[in-house]
Amino acid sequence: MSMFDLHGEVAVVIGATGALGGACARALGAAGAAVAVLGRNEQRGTDCVAAIQSAGGRARFFSCDALKAESLKVAHREVASALGDPGVLINAAGGNKPEAVVSPGRAFEAISHEAWDEVFDLNLVGGVLLPCQEFGPGMVARRKGSIINIASVTSHLPLSRVVAYSAAKAAVLSLSRFLAREWAPQGVRVNTITPGFFPAEQNRKLLFNEDGTPTARTASIWAHTPMGRFGRPEEMGGAAVFLASANASGFVTGADLVVDGGFTAQTI
Repeated sequence: MSMFDLHGEVAVVIGATGALGGACARALGAAGAAVAVLGRNEQRGTDCVAAIQSAGGRARFFSCDALKAESLKVAHREVASALGDPGVLINAAGGNKPEAVVSPGRAFEAISHEAWDEVFDLNLVGGVLLPCQEFGPGMVARRKGSIINIASVTSHLPLSRVVAYSAAKAAVLSLSRFLAREWAPQGVRVNTITPGFFPAEQNRKLLFNEDGTPTARTASIWAHTPMGRFGRPEEMGGAAVFLASANASGFVTGADLVVDGGFTAQTI
């Protein structure tokens, strides 16, 4: 058996309707896992399922709002009935809000509590807390499982402008390490993947002008990234498969796997 063979595993990917979550879902499917694609956007979800199936994998879409505990409960029941008990959970839901970004027209003190709370809800509550509360106990009872939460380089190095997002992603890292310690005795591993800069819907306006040319922020990012480019979504897949596979990473928990082209290693 290959160290990275996931045949027999059922993997839930929340946020697989996004670029990075979708890349992780496709990689798990290619490694043999039966993939439950969870998200709110049915079209994107079915597109992800079709991509996995066209490559010879097994996948199904399940409509789910990760900010609602009851929606997660229903999706969990449907996944277990259709595919089996999940042994892998990837929490890739999240995002930012323009109202929570510091800009020339909005100082830090002008950010509302409502905008701040919304970003924390997206990234921490729906992004990690509620899904882990729903899927984690079953893994604990079966004494086996891998939970992978998507953090960010902002978890380590708070970036200019995206203050609420940086704080929320730092909390993702902290909560993940708490759960790693809490559930390790029951055989459940909890790790994070920290992606660097991958162009996606949520950050495209910060990275590219309307005519498609790079912004000054993009130039700054590339100058600070030793590899001198953005990441490609498929470059997240190997990290996800490694952490999902007990054969490959069975003694890895509480770890943060950084996929950033060297961004966090660069100083001067």
